[in-house]
Amino acid sequence: MSNFFRNTILILLVIFPGAAFAEYQPPTKGKVLLVASSPATADNGWPVGFWMAELSHPYDELTYAGYEVVIASTSGGVIELDAYSDPRHESGYSVNDIVSLGFLESPSTAPKLENTISIEDVNHEDYVAIVVAGGVAPMFTFRENETLQTLISEFYLSGRPTAALCHGVSSLLDVKLPDGSYLVEGKSVTAFSVVEDKEVEASINGKFFGWYVEEALVERGAVYSQGGLWADYAIQDGNLITGQQQYSGRTVGRLVAAMLEE
Repeated sequence: MSNFFRNTILILLVIFPGAAFAEYQPPTKGKVLLVASSPATADNGWPVGFWMAELSHPYDELTYAGYEVVIASTSGGVIELDAYSDPRHESGYSVNDIVSLGFLESPSTAPKLENTISIEDVNHEDYVAIVVAGGVAPMFTFRENETLQTLISEFYLSGRPTAALCHGVSSLLDVKLPDGSYLVEGKSVTAFSVVEDKEVEASINGKFFGWYVEEALVERGAVYSQGGLWADYAIQDGNLITGQQQYSGRTVGRLVAAMLEE
């Protein structure tokens, strides 16, 4: 350390003697609710969870923009990530995802996956936006969850950013508006594409589940589009924001932050 920096630190300690010991509190513009699935079991018997990049990338983008991100899950408590979304996994599938690696290794963020709040205990009025992460588990835990559907409806109807990505878009499928129509009907949306689902199935020589989000969205009357295989692609239709898959997490976070700034 140079004498200049050493002397500067000493001067600051003399002027502000408590500064060195004060806990850093980042500024916050409000709280964003980030929902992940609790652990589940796929149809093929595999343990499944949320996809790490779909949590860590929006988290990073929104905290950088000045928002406090609170992680919730369908059951609360510990949440498990899909194995291939872990940058430390022996397959090396997500080895280049340094944002997720940082989240999992940092003592300030890693514990957040051990003690998530349950969506049953969430007061939507405490939050300025909601983001629903994907992964394989949402296909088994989201569609039947009336609490999650109600939360999404409350955020959407109040005009707040309402976002979901990848298989997390399954959380939107059964949400109804006061007039009885489905929320996604007539909306421009994206989600994990059938072609991507089938590529995953080919890689594991089997199936995780018996239906596809893209097809279910079309059946609900949504205007579905995608940006190509594994594309960073996201759509905003009013205050509804959707992302195609894990490579869209940062873009979804940016769209949410931009809407909040408006």
